[in-house]
Amino acid sequence: MIKSDLENLKKEVKEALEKAGNLDAIEAIYKKYLGKKGDIILILRSLKDLPEKQRKEKGKLANQIKQLIEKEISKKKKKLKAEGHKTKKEWFDITRPGRKMKIGHLHPLTQIKKIAEEIFESMGFEIAEGPEIETEWYNFDALNIPADHPARDMWDTFWLRQNDIKNQKGNRELVALLPVITPQLSKNERLLLRTHTSPVQIRYMERHNPPLRIIVPGKIFRHEATDVSHEFQFYHLEGLMVGNNISVANFKAVLQEFFSRFFRRQVKIRLRPSYFPFTEPSFEVDVSCVVCGSKGCLVCKKSGWLEIMGAGMVHPAVYKNSGLNPKGLTGFAFGMGLDRLAMLKYKINEIRWFHSGDLRFLEQF
Repeated sequence: MIKSDLENLKKEVKEALEKAGNLDAIEAIYKKYLGKKGDIILILRSLKDLPEKQRKEKGKLANQIKQLIEKEISKKKKKLKAEGHKTKKEWFDITRPGRKMKIGHLHPLTQIKKIAEEIFESMGFEIAEGPEIETEWYNFDALNIPADHPARDMWDTFWLRQNDIKNQKGNRELVALLPVITPQLSKNERLLLRTHTSPVQIRYMERHNPPLRIIVPGKIFRHEATDVSHEFQFYHLEGLMVGNNISVANFKAVLQEFFSRFFRRQVKIRLRPSYFPFTEPSFEVDVSCVVCGSKGCLVCKKSGWLEIMGAGMVHPAVYKNSGLNPKGLTGFAFGMGLDRLAMLKYKINEIRWFHSGDLRFLEQF
């Protein structure tokens, strides 16, 4: 039975090859008879059920026919190729738009941070960083804010205990922060989540001599009730420039350039007298309203101005606490909220959206 089947297949393949007029037809014949589930391959697999004598005899014949068919297919394929036949390829429209992959993107606050960094770097400022867990010395005392100073009432603070941190053995990153915070941390020194990035001023001036220009972007923490314009954690941008003969005029010029490039329009700067323990003189900085163009709106409370930051000339006590001789040194420092800048740039009226995790909000940026 198998012998007659093989002879019939041999005849059938020859007839199919004679009719085949292109390479695709040859490929179809090969798959039908010699593919993984081809007719001849299935016959060869069925030989295992025959007696040994028949298996050898018919297996030899099957292999001969298989080789003959392979030879005939190869011969026919060469002939068609010589005549210029090619395998038909699937048509593909290269102008068709591809499928858009859903991928993540930078958070709006990260985008604002990068924009601010690029602008200040182009003006010669270096980016500095510091720990988010700080000591009382760096966060308050070194910045001319002693324990009994009324200015501390400006911040409700998240205080930490050294033992609580040390007992968190599983949190290696948190425990590793202790020697980073200060190399000589006393047992009684209090720790806290920093209320501003100003401590980095002290840390940087301890290791670098003037002249210097730095900005310090980073997360800060304040124990506040959250509402549309307040959060217990937000991003702060500190700036410091120290050298010789640096004046308020230099400060105003730097800010004028920054805000004009940040908001991509010409803005005006206004300084109002204020008080901060680490600067003298101190002032609040207003910019012309970027929402209404200084015409007066609900955002600027019809004044045409937006309060944007606190700033001033660095207090001599800050130089001393950093290990620098204040004689002949002048400089300015400023601090502003990146969340506030983002709200103004993108016209967002709710600060809590930034940390809501709502994709409907985040995907707009």
